[in-house]
Order: sequence, then structure tokens, then C-alpha cells
Amino acid sequence: MKRLGDLPEVIAIFPLPGALVLPRGRLPLHIFEPRYLAMVDDALKTPERLIGMIQPREVPGGEKRLQAIGCAARLTGFSETEDGRYMITLTGVSRFRVVEEVSGFSPYRRVRADWGSFARDRGGAETDPGFNRKTFLPLLRRFFESRGLNTDWGALAEAEDELLINSLSMLCPFGPEDRQALLEAPSLETRRETLVTLIELALAGDMPEPLQ
Repeated sequence: MKRLGDLPEVIAIFPLPGALVLPRGRLPLHIFEPRYLAMVDDALKTPERLIGMIQPREVPGGEKRLQAIGCAARLTGFSETEDGRYMITLTGVSRFRVVEEVSGFSPYRRVRADWGSFARDRGGAETDPGFNRKTFLPLLRRFFESRGLNTDWGALAEAEDELLINSLSMLCPFGPEDRQALLEAPSLETRRETLVTLIELALAGDMPEPLQ
């Protein structure tokens, strides 16, 4: 699905707080609600097998709305448990902008999607020429240690720019608004800068207040 014409005008969406998928990234999900089981069944019947991951947002009065931008992902892995739940893997394809929500009789929500602003997503993997791993990895190590997280540091050091930055953006324990900022970053360089800022803010928040 490299061309704009390969992408459907209307897609099913999964408004899941805190879940983030980025182009070429992989997101495992456990599906058990009946409406989303139906969504997966319907997606498997289409040639694109696309599901739009998007962050919900609350507005005054408690109404559930959607963020303006989400990311569509192709269903690339599927298994079913004995009790009817699905274990799936989504692989990010392209971000989209919500034009409008589409009404209908499906149990899940659907939107009309505008793909035009995200041609970069459908190209090859991005690089980040300004990425300085010698300063980034020690910062990341401090963050992981502060959160009790473990990883394969050797694999991180060897990973390609996009795989490293996008995987960390998807996996690090940030809030929904922070994840949305990472999603909307216009380039890999901007996403890396946003990621560094979020890590630095989190570490600064761990520091004790100075004595008066």
C-alpha cells in the first residue's frame, strides 16, 4: 500500500487510550470486546486488512471524541484462543486525518480518512542524521532505571534509527497526550526531539524539590 489510491476512503477505528502504532511499527493487541471482535472479522474480509488506531479524548461534559490524527495498520498476525478471544499483530501503514465520522449499522466506529498529508509514511524507512546515540542512550538508561524497565542494550545500540526511535515512542510509558505528540511529529528527527524532551521532563519530575 505505497500509493494513495491503495488506501480506502473509510476505515474502521479502534479508539484505545495509550495505544500507539507508527508506520512500519508493530503493535500486539488482545481483542475480547464483541464489537472489536466483529471489527477484526470484517477487516480480515477486506484486501487491505486495515484498522485505524486512534486516541480518544474527553471534552467537557464527558463526551468521547477522537483526536484529529490516527495511524492505520494492517492486520499481519492473528490467532484465536479457545474461549474466542483474538491475539493480533498490527503493522503500521500510514497516518491519517479524520475528515468525519461515518454513521451506519456496524457495532464499531468508522471514519472517512484523509491520507494526503502523510506521503512520507508510505515510503521507505526514515533516517535521522542528527541522532547522537552517545548522548541519547545514557539518557534512556537513566529513564529505564527510574521506571524499573529492562531492555537489550546491545540490540538498541545496533538498531536502525527509525526502528529505535519509533519502538521507544510506542513502548515508553507516556500518557495519551504525549503519545499523540509523538504520533503527530512530522519527521523522525522531530519525533526523536519530542521523545528526548518527554524523557527529560519525566526525569526532572523525579528530582526532589530543592530545600528552601
